Amino acid sequence: MLTLSVGPVSLSLLTFRVYAAPKKDSPHRNSMKVDELSLYSVLEGQSKYVEEPRTQLEESISQLRHHCEPYTSWCQEIYSQTKPKMERLVQWGLDSCDYLQNAPPGFFPRLGVIGFAGFVGLLFTRGSKIKKLVYPPCFMGLAASIYYPQQAIAFAQVSGEKLYNWGLHGYIAVEELWKENFQKPGNVKNSPGNK
Repeated sequence: MLTLSVGPVSLSLLTFRVYAAPKKDSPHRNSMKVDELSLYSVLEGQSKYVEEPRTQLEESISQLRHHCEPYTSWCQEIYSQTKPKMERLVQWGLDSCDYLQNAPPGFFPRLGVIGFAGFVGLLFTRGSKIKKLVYPPCFMGLAASIYYPQQAIAFAQVSGEKLYNWGLHGYIAVEELWKENFQKPGNVKNSPGNK
C-alpha cells in the first residue's frame, strides 16, 4: 500500500515545462501583437467622462446630510467629552463591586445601621418637603460618624470651611447691596428730615 502511494506523490513534486508547437500540416499564419487585437485597443480622443445627473433621492439625501451635519458634529463633540467621564464612572463601578465582593469584616452590618438611620430620618419628616431633604442625610451622617469618626471629623472640617466661605461671600454681597441702595448721600431714606 505504501509503495503505491509513494510513486504518484513523488511525481507530483516534479516540475515540467510544456512547449506548444504548431501542427506541421497547418498553414503558417503571421502572429498578431496584443495592440492589434480590438479588445485591447483604446481609441484616443473619443472618450469623455460625463457625470450622471443626480436623482431626486440622491439630492434629498445630500440635503438631509447637509442639514444634519451641525447636529452630528455636536454629537461627536459631546461624545468625545463624555467618553472619559463615562470610563471613569465605569471604573469606579468596577472598583466598588470589587470592594463589595471583598468587603472588610463588619462592613455590611454598619451599612445596614446607616441605612436604617436614614429610614428613621425619613419617618420623622411628616408633611414637610424641607425635612425630607434634611433629616435622612443628617441621621445617616450621625450613624456614619459613630462607625467612622476620623472620616467624619475630616468631612466636618472641610464642610465647615466651605460653609464659612459661602457665608462670608453672602455677607459681603449683602453688605455691598446695602451700601449701594441705602447709604447714598442723596437717598430719601437716610435724609435727616424723615426721622
